Amino acid sequence: MSEYLFITGMSGAGRSTAGAALEDLGWFVIDNMPVELISKVSDLADRNSDADRLAFVIGRFGYEAIDGVVSEIERLRFNGATVKVLYLEATDEALITRFESTRRRHPIGEEGVGNAIGRERRMLLVLRDIADIIVDTSNLNVHELKRRLNELFSGPVSSSTLTVTVVSFGFSYGTPRDVDLLFDCRFLPNPHWIPELRPHTGLEEPVRDYVLEQADTNEFIKRLTYLFDFLIPAYIQEGKSYLTVAVGCTGGRHRSVVLTEVLARYFREQGLIPKVIHRDVER
Repeated sequence: MSEYLFITGMSGAGRSTAGAALEDLGWFVIDNMPVELISKVSDLADRNSDADRLAFVIGRFGYEAIDGVVSEIERLRFNGATVKVLYLEATDEALITRFESTRRRHPIGEEGVGNAIGRERRMLLVLRDIADIIVDTSNLNVHELKRRLNELFSGPVSSSTLTVTVVSFGFSYGTPRDVDLLFDCRFLPNPHWIPELRPHTGLEEPVRDYVLEQADTNEFIKRLTYLFDFLIPAYIQEGKSYLTVAVGCTGGRHRSVVLTEVLARYFREQGLIPKVIHRDVER
């Protein structure tokens, strides 16, 4: 039985880029797949051992086509296949800028790019609701999107282990949009205001020691681990495959970096293999 990934989402959000990235990772990718052919292709794939990981890039929707995609996903899962749905989105502003810069016509219709984006977003709500992974590409260039997908899909999607990504970031540079849980640690004392610590990051011992010496830090860590002691088994039982946790401070260089490393160590102690991203540590 092959593994299936449905790549869908907003026009202009990077579906074709995602398909190319998955192809580089060894997936067999079919771009702009007609819904009517999914069942035939999946039957062929199940009889061909060379096509063990198959990705469908689905676009150019009508309402009937969306219903067809949902039905195919349900059919494959009912038959025992491993099926994941990747949904790519971006803000209206980002999508309008992309269409205007490429001078491409929006595939939904002729009523203007802004109206077409709004109509498509409403049409795709049902697919967004069933997505296993949602990636917001508003602030990602092509290379950053490929790197993000490589982090998510470099391993087999059928693994029964929850894939956890832990991200540190700075609120000054905006909050990450494609996360499941976000925690704010700006209430902790800020090493930025200590001259000898300011040039260092949370990856270095002086900053790490300072942050972890604070009583509120240890209480915060204790309560976070209590929360995840409850959540992780529940997520695994529910069948969740991917979990992205973000921790933010003001600049993303000190407190959030320390706490992200603490959480990553905690997840390793639970038998998971977390991926760690320090988004703003070099700013």
